[in-house]
Amino acid sequence: MEDPNLILYTSLPLIILLITLKLFLLTKKPQKNLPPSPPALPVIGHLHLLNSPIHRTFRDLSQKYGTIFSLRFGSRRVVVVSSPSAVEECCTKNDVVLANRPPLITAKHISYNYTTIVSSPYGDHWRNLRRIGTLQIFSSSRLNVFRGLRRDEVKRLLRRISQNSLRGSGKVELKSMLSELTLNVIMRMVAGKRYYGDDVSDQDEAKKFKEVIKEVSENGGGANPADFVPILNWIWGGFEKKMKRLAMRTDTILQSLIDEHRSRKESKNTMIDHLLSLQKSQPEYYTDQIIKGFALIMLLAGTDTSSVTLEWAMSNLLNHPSILKKAKAELDAQVGQQHLVEESDLSKLNYLQNIISETLRLYPAVPLLVPHYSSGDCTVGGYDVPRGTVLFINAWAIHRDPKLWEDAESFKPERFENGESESYKLFPFGLGRRSCPGIGLAQRVVGLTLGSLIQCFEWERIGEEEVDMAEGKGLTMPKAVPLEALCKARPIMNVVLSEAVDGIN
Repeated sequence: MEDPNLILYTSLPLIILLITLKLFLLTKKPQKNLPPSPPALPVIGHLHLLNSPIHRTFRDLSQKYGTIFSLRFGSRRVVVVSSPSAVEECCTKNDVVLANRPPLITAKHISYNYTTIVSSPYGDHWRNLRRIGTLQIFSSSRLNVFRGLRRDEVKRLLRRISQNSLRGSGKVELKSMLSELTLNVIMRMVAGKRYYGDDVSDQDEAKKFKEVIKEVSENGGGANPADFVPILNWIWGGFEKKMKRLAMRTDTILQSLIDEHRSRKESKNTMIDHLLSLQKSQPEYYTDQIIKGFALIMLLAGTDTSSVTLEWAMSNLLNHPSILKKAKAELDAQVGQQHLVEESDLSKLNYLQNIISETLRLYPAVPLLVPHYSSGDCTVGGYDVPRGTVLFINAWAIHRDPKLWEDAESFKPERFENGESESYKLFPFGLGRRSCPGIGLAQRVVGLTLGSLIQCFEWERIGEEEVDMAEGKGLTMPKAVPLEALCKARPIMNVVLSEAVDGIN
């Protein structure tokens, strides 16, 4: 076996030559009116500035260099926008040219060579995926089909919280419970299975699946340095090899779900069954790979985002007892204590919706949204954005901009009673062509769960100190400290405990 150090040392002259040549060619190119930029280091550019959390780093840089500024991540140019006017320009005049996604190693292998609805470049294939998603997965009629299982999973959560609170001093840890709820909801919609709870039929299958999803989630949010300094991948190819192995494991599990559904004599009411039925008449549109891609994206994008939003919402309510009291009063007046809140009740719970909007304003589940990638040259805010630029929209910074929001850092659901939710000012699910297609599902899961938690329990902080609102590391901006709280069942829980849980789809 060759000595890796020998390979590195013999490669160094070539690396230096290539970098020098690239820098020389860059200096010969005509200068464009690029957005302002901090001083950069050779080779790595501004990668050394990326302290976690990145959305706060970008906000700090925007305060110094303006709401449109540029960075260089290795060999790639990055532009960060942090103003509503710039976002509007990106999503209107430049909506098509900025409708692509950056080519990253993880997306290449995990997302079936950039063919899922999130990673696919803009074009005919993406339009086909968007059509399938809009009509066959996320339409109101399809979401209504799964209304019963969402209600069932929420009831199971309420029972579990009640049981846990009775075992000790009433203290419950919500983070894991909310994560398990959202994964079970999505998994039952996709494949008719529960992977958390006492009735999991195949514990080994569930364990493997949870391990793969966890690993994909951990690697899906952050890019590898080799994405930006490609020569690193030539010297150390370990990350790409790891992603290839992970992609194979992921595909094996997803394909087994499809094969299992295909072999059944009777179809169940799941997303996979529905798409397989369409595959019979339109096999060119509903391939196994497309079905696996949708299943993967729903599991990755629909679980952590909803559970994290719920945890932030409950944390805010515990820190603001008067707001929690007002929300409870609304639920008692509009729904009462005789039956559990339903999804059909959400439209009349205006204050609950304001609480969710305010949570998403201060704690958007994806603070930098999913990055865009320019397919051609364009201009934003009078600055040139060359082809091949990665564009980040700092939704978190815009949502907290004191020039746009009165008392911007405070949790005030009442602000939305005054119409403070204009486009390009609040957009936790993105904007334009590449906005999140699952917004309707997220609103139902978050609204039903949060409403049920408020309706069924009296909630208090564990001590006098406020809940720690520090942000942890991760694409979905989780809380640094998992939420724990005290709860006591309200009369409605007698109704919940007396009802039988529904069967699996």
